[in-house]
Amino acid sequence: MTAEKIALITGANKGIGFATARRLGERGITILAGARDEVRGKQAAAALADEGVTAVPLRIDVTDPDRVSEAAREIERRYGRLDILVNNAGVAGGFTGTPGEATAADLREVYETNVFGVVTVTRAMLPLLRRSEAGRIVNLSSHLGSLTLNTDPESPVAGVNMIAYQSSKTALNAVTVAYAKELRGTPIKVNAALPGVVATDLNHHRGHRTPAEGAAIVVRLALLDEAGPSGQCLSDDGPVPW
Repeated sequence: MTAEKIALITGANKGIGFATARRLGERGITILAGARDEVRGKQAAAALADEGVTAVPLRIDVTDPDRVSEAAREIERRYGRLDILVNNAGVAGGFTGTPGEATAADLREVYETNVFGVVTVTRAMLPLLRRSEAGRIVNLSSHLGSLTLNTDPESPVAGVNMIAYQSSKTALNAVTVAYAKELRGTPIKVNAALPGVVATDLNHHRGHRTPAEGAAIVVRLALLDEAGPSGQCLSDDGPVPW
């Protein structure tokens, strides 16, 4: 078993995931660069290594339970534990219609990654996180998932009505709370990170924040000390209402 911290980041081959991997790696943490595409995962790990980061590619498709279980076995074989899990992989989905036009299949497409994928990965990795002295789980959420903000007519997100994506992040928030409640009293902390509107493939690079800026809150929650919060939804500006 190694002494340095081990972090798994899903969707680490680009965007916020890659920026998070870089920033955590700069702190001496071994990065498991999770990606569903093996080639892209290897390219990301190589790019991180060129910057002096200890990075290992890990093929993991969050929508494939068998692949996730295989990744967990590989982590156990190599390291014996996991210290940080960043559930970063996410999709916006292809549906662009109104809520009244949406089908269950439209929502399921997004939920498979944004919600069910997080549950699949967390379940597989939790036994390894329990072996850590201070396990941390960070789920990538969004201001668009806040019911409070969505129902406030004065909120910047009040005019956005993307039923599949927004409801998936609301569900993810509930999942985050559920894990935090289960793990209360253990060394593991679980929080939702809100990176803001970051320019990534998910929004066709229309965001006003850089991946590095979005990664800042993710890194902060991944490195929380014992006094840090659990079961919260946080952005750079502090807690965000559910």
